[in-house]
Amino acid sequence: MKKNILLAALLLFTAAISAQEWQPLFNGKNLKGWKKLNGKAEYKIVDGAIVGTSKMDTPNSFLATEKNYGDFILEFDFKVDDGLNSGVQFRSLSLKDYQNGRVHGYQFEIDPSQRAWTGGIYDEARRNWLYPMTVNPPAQSAFKNNEWNKARIEAIGNTIRTWVNGIACANIWDDMTLSGFIALQVHAIWDKKLEGKTVSWKDIRICTTDVEKYKTPETNDAPQVNCIVNTISPLEAKDGWALLWDGKTTNGWRGGKLTTFPTKGWVVDNGLLKVMKSDGGESTNGGDIVTTRKYKNFMLKVDFKITEGANSGVKYFVDTELNKGAGSSIGCEFQILDDEKHPDAKLGVKGNRKLGALYDLIPAPDNKPFKKKEFNTAMVIVKGNHVEHWLNGVKLLEYDRNNAMWNALVAYSKYHDWPNFGNAAEGYILLQDHGDEVWFKNVKIKELK
Repeated sequence: MKKNILLAALLLFTAAISAQEWQPLFNGKNLKGWKKLNGKAEYKIVDGAIVGTSKMDTPNSFLATEKNYGDFILEFDFKVDDGLNSGVQFRSLSLKDYQNGRVHGYQFEIDPSQRAWTGGIYDEARRNWLYPMTVNPPAQSAFKNNEWNKARIEAIGNTIRTWVNGIACANIWDDMTLSGFIALQVHAIWDKKLEGKTVSWKDIRICTTDVEKYKTPETNDAPQVNCIVNTISPLEAKDGWALLWDGKTTNGWRGGKLTTFPTKGWVVDNGLLKVMKSDGGESTNGGDIVTTRKYKNFMLKVDFKITEGANSGVKYFVDTELNKGAGSSIGCEFQILDDEKHPDAKLGVKGNRKLGALYDLIPAPDNKPFKKKEFNTAMVIVKGNHVEHWLNGVKLLEYDRNNAMWNALVAYSKYHDWPNFGNAAEGYILLQDHGDEVWFKNVKIKELK
């Protein structure tokens, strides 16, 4: 009995200490400690909640805390009318020398639409989407329309994670802004029918003391997205990822037909690896570059950005001894192409030379999630004879090699003259010079057993 009393007392004491760590950001009565920025939407107090009302002819409106916060755990309840997009800014800024004071920074997305990206992380007025909920589809059902929902944001060092109704939603590793205000957004509207729609927040509280003690244990429920260019986060390192290009030098790479890195045609520029514009020919300038060692089973990620009309590719199972003449080294290719402007998109069979295709062999879907003027992430997964192509988190195609069907497919392609094409147990990884300017970054690999 005495032990039970002591245990109960200890639990009560621990709960009291924990409660002291949390501070309300909203007193339920007025907007003391908050200020309005940018737009002219109305914020008022209704039944102990802050209610924002949409308004025509005004930009995004923000009700921001007067204080800045660095490391914290933030919780709040929210409810939003159908048709109105909203969000909660955190570690955000409003500076005179940045777009004349426009609010910018991380945003916890509130999205009642069928897209269902509530809980995702958007970089307002800066880099746009850092964590769309296509990265974590199971969490898209966490938000409940026309009901109060509970949100949690943990921003601790470079790690930012979100939850909706207890379900892990987003997880990023980023260091662009480590401190800033918290703000409640009423999004700008362009449809008169949306005027007067509301978004509400209540029970807004924050913990800024001993946050490491109260943070949620790491799980795999929300896959992490590393937003720091050309780095490996601690979680990625623990999971077996490594940089295939270090972002600064040409270490680990050589020319496809050279023993050293090309002296022309490729440039390392401010964290980008660029193949430069030349005559549009295949490997006629600096030439392709390949890794200095071979790979067998792996997950490969490459961020790429194309210029208008560009052609390039990421190849794997490359054998640099096969083609000693003109043209590119021989291997399976994840095609990189401007489908709208490059003539190669109309060649081949059923689109098997378009972006994301296994070049000249298997087409990718036409409705692929490609962002023409932004960086895109190509991923190739190899597990023995099974291979998959992914683009921006969406699987485009898969195939199996070293079988009769594969060999028949190769026999009707441009690779039919190359013996045992695509069947090697291992090979080099290649970035292609096709005479057009294309940019690469975040080249990462995870070797699989």
